Amino acid sequence: MSEIHADLQLAYPGFALDVSLRLPGQGVSVLLGPSGCGKTTVLRALAGLVRAQGRVALNGDVWQDDVPGARWGKGRFVPPHRRAIGYVFQEASLFPHLSVQANLDYGHRRVPRDQRRIGMDEAVGLLGIGHLLDRRPQGLSGGERQRVAIARALLTSPRLLLMDEPLSALDPARKAEVLPYLERLNNSAGMPIVYVTHALDEAARLADHLVLMEAGRVQGSGPAVDMFARLDTPMSTWDDAAALLQACIEAHEPEFGLSRLRVGKHAFWVGHSAAQVGQAVKVRVLARDVSVTLSAARDSSILNILPARIDEIRPDGADSVTLRLNLAPDASLLARLTRRSCEQLQLRVGMDVFAQVKGAALLGA
Repeated sequence: MSEIHADLQLAYPGFALDVSLRLPGQGVSVLLGPSGCGKTTVLRALAGLVRAQGRVALNGDVWQDDVPGARWGKGRFVPPHRRAIGYVFQEASLFPHLSVQANLDYGHRRVPRDQRRIGMDEAVGLLGIGHLLDRRPQGLSGGERQRVAIARALLTSPRLLLMDEPLSALDPARKAEVLPYLERLNNSAGMPIVYVTHALDEAARLADHLVLMEAGRVQGSGPAVDMFARLDTPMSTWDDAAALLQACIEAHEPEFGLSRLRVGKHAFWVGHSAAQVGQAVKVRVLARDVSVTLSAARDSSILNILPARIDEIRPDGADSVTLRLNLAPDASLLARLTRRSCEQLQLRVGMDVFAQVKGAALLGA
């Protein structure tokens, strides 16, 4: 199986990075954590822009190996321009004196014709920027500039695409504009993407694999659905802690503004979706929007009342607890309750209960 390997150590005054990563060689791997935790340093080390000590390899191609006893003698270090990477920064960094077309041509010309894996028409169509080609960067919105920057990075035909908080400088409306293109990129580009963010909503929507970082260390790494359901990471204590559900569109009820999903053996209702019946989707459910009962309410306005089993209970401060609820094979919810409610219901691991979901967000549809 193709993989990205990164074993990196680096020390600055007041900060030390020490990470060991094994990331899938396909899909989007998100590095998530607070500002200053080392996410961008890892990204820059993968690119060769920062010289950390350690080893970096993509699908068996070693870009760096200067650990003690390295097979390359004094150590191997492939410079950035020979690593076949695309890099998208927080700011679009387009050439202001060039048109969008000329900015794209700059990236495309860097690659010999016989090594081009992504064509101009493909990149332009993928990012939806065909109507912008004659304009200059100063005439574009922030979201449009970022889409052009992503297209330019793609036109270098990289083997690995690195994205450093590309939405952090955008307001919510522009961010919502760009996110669907990033999802399309994941489905169509055919290359691994390593994406840095501190925003949990971006990670939930984009990540196939999630790496949680804090203070220069990895706190957890694994498939995104599994990581969001874990209670042993700092993420589970955040106010917007949530679980992710893999689901399939089963039917639409436009007269009620609803769509019915299938999660394992369970039906699950969300607001009307534009996704087609049969399409796979991802659902985010906040822990604070889930409550627990010992019996199924028959006269409730809540549409999603699902049988579940308590797999784990973890204190969350002095006054609350978080539960991990098993819905079906490979499906879990989190529920944040007061400690008083937990004791009053005598909740315990292994107990059968009903999860009441007051709200859910269908991601990307």
